This record gives sequence, structure tokens and C-alpha cells, in this order.
Amino acid sequence: MHARFLRVGCGFLPTTLAYKHGIPLAQVVAVTETTDKSPADIANRITEAMLGQKLLPGSRLGEQELAALFGVSRTLVREALMRLAARGMVTVSSRRGWFLVEPSADDIRAAFDARRIIETGLLREVSAERPPSVQAIHALKVHIAREKAALDGDDASVRSFLLGDFHVCLCASLGYGLLTDTLRDLTARTTLVASRNQSAVDAGRSCSQHEDIVNALANGDGALAARLMAEHLGEVHTSLDAVPPIDPLAHLRHALAPVDPQRISTSVLPSGDLSPNPSTPSRS
Repeated sequence: MHARFLRVGCGFLPTTLAYKHGIPLAQVVAVTETTDKSPADIANRITEAMLGQKLLPGSRLGEQELAALFGVSRTLVREALMRLAARGMVTVSSRRGWFLVEPSADDIRAAFDARRIIETGLLREVSAERPPSVQAIHALKVHIAREKAALDGDDASVRSFLLGDFHVCLCASLGYGLLTDTLRDLTARTTLVASRNQSAVDAGRSCSQHEDIVNALANGDGALAARLMAEHLGEVHTSLDAVPPIDPLAHLRHALAPVDPQRISTSVLPSGDLSPNPSTPSRS
């Protein structure tokens, strides 16, 4: 079962959690059954799938398949993919088609550096003299509640989406609308790799760190919030060193490995003398 996401406030709420937060059924049905079909909407849906870890690095994005799924022409799909390519989210080959990016170690490092500069920078703007609005803190605390609810569930895509979307929600809640799309793209690219092998324990730790950042903001301590964010992003980035890169040829490599008869266990051979008998002629 795939998670569907309902746009609520500064981010998205998985419909599996909608009822826990009092979203009317009519609103859920209206949003989830009405699919926007402009190139921008299609591009956003693909970005959301990246944040939800429902698309893996290197996934092929076929124009015909996407056109059938959205009920639109290939021209609209191609325009959506061109938008994503301009944002560095997909690549295209004239012979092979469109593919989700497979960020290199340098790409990931650059994305995390950019995120750290943006996120810690906007947090440092908060102080006792310039506190965040009550509405901003409320929106962030609601988002934390959604993260905790997702941690109690069994849908990893919902968990991954909300943990990544926290950073986008943070940026939007603090009033930096011009940076929101940029941060969403950077977060999607890092989430593409960072959440691939994230355990429930790691996810719980990320949620706890998010909560610490929000509490610091609520106290008007932007410097502390910035330091906690830098530590959080650094920890997530460092954890990537332990994640082995995906081997696109793993299945084929295993299938074409040479067969070694000597590796056959002697326990499956007939009982008796297993040594070769030189007196027995060969049946060649």
C-alpha cells in the first residue's frame, strides 16, 4: 500500500495520519482523488516521491508510463521532466530516456554544505529580540507530532517524507518563502541517499533532534537552534559513509559468477569412498 500525501499548512500530511489530526474525510477525498496535472504539479509529485523514498537513485522515469499514470500527454510529462532536469533532479539520455539522479559523494557533500549554510543562516536570525511567530512554532510542533505518529506506524515512506519535509516546513514557517523550493530540492537529493538504509532508531533520533531545534526556537535562542541544526546535518551526512553504494550490476554479477564444482558440499554426494579411482576408465 502506497502512502498518499495531503497538503496541510507548510508541508504535507500523509492521509494515513489525516484522521489523527482532525482532517475532514471530504477534504481528504477531494485532495487525494483530484490529481493536478500541470507540469509543475507532476514535477512536485516526483519530488514528493523522492522525499518519501518511493523512488530510488537511478530510477527510470518513462514518459509513456508517466503520461498514462497522470492521464496527460507526453508533452506535459516532458516539460515536467525538463523542469526537474534544470533543478538537477533528473538526467536524460537521448538513447535511454529520463532517470532520477544518482548523486555522487561530492554531490551529496555539496548539497549538505548548501543546506547547512541556508538552514543555520535562517535560524541565526532568530533571537529574543526577533522571536519566531506563535503560528510558526505551532506549525513546527504539529509537524513534530506527525513525525512521532509516523514513527509508531509501519510505513517507512511516510516516516522518510516527514523527516525530510521538516526542513522545508521550518524554512516556510520562518517566512523564507523564496528559499523553500531550493531547500526542498536539496533535501530531496540528500534524502534520496540518506534514508536508504535509515533504521527506525536513526529515524527516532532525527525526530528528537528536530524537536530540540524547535524548542530552542520557541525559547528565542536562534544561536542554539543553529548549532543543533549543524550537528544534526553533520551527523546525517557522516552516517552516509557507512552506507555502501548501490551496485546496479549486483543481480547480473551474481547470476554470471563462475560455477565452482569444488564448492559443492560432500554431504550431498553418495556415501562411500569419494576419492577418484584411477582404475576406472573415463567415459568421455
